[in-house]
Parts: sequence; C-alpha cells; structure tokens
Amino acid sequence: MSTPSPRFAFGPRNYRLMFIGLALLAAGFITMSLDGADYGEGFLGLTLGPLLLAAGFVVEFFAIMAKSGPAPVVNQVVTPGAPVAPAGPTAPVTPVAPTTPPTYQRR
Repeated sequence: MSTPSPRFAFGPRNYRLMFIGLALLAAGFITMSLDGADYGEGFLGLTLGPLLLAAGFVVEFFAIMAKSGPAPVVNQVVTPGAPVAPAGPTAPVTPVAPTTPPTYQRR
C-alpha cells in the first residue's frame, strides 16, 4: 500500500511570487530606513520606499489569489488504449434525513 504524497495549498509558481513579494517588501522597508533626510522626508522615505511596499503587497496578493497548476498525480500508470473511468459519481446522491430529533429545541 502506497502512502499519498502531501498536497500543498500553493504551487511552485505561487511560492516564487511570494518570495518576490517578500523581497519587494524588504527592499521597501530598507529603502525607507536608508533615507538620510530628517524624519524620512526625502525621496527615498516618501516616494521610492512606499512604492516598493505597494508593489510588494500587490505581488503578495496576486501570489495568494493566483490559481496554481494541476498537482502531479503520484504512482498513476497510464496504459495506451485503456478505457478511462469517469471522475464523478454515476448516480445522483440524495440527502438522508436524521433519524433522531435534535436535542437543542427550546421548550
């Protein structure tokens, strides 16, 4: 019996985008801290740093929301010409009513 491989929530593309977003965020914060003007009121602290931060957050949002590619199927043997089984159930599933009454009713 083979154990299934763990499935991650994100694909490799998503993780790459997340690391790029983190790098942009780090670059934005470092850029803002390197501003030599008083109280960070120079070009680096007021313009370039916040633009890098905004770009980093946009990349992070896209990395989370982007659809990852199909997960590879492990240990699946494909023989040419073999019939393919349907993926879904063949008969409709009907809901079954509970046999005991609920116990949370008010009296």
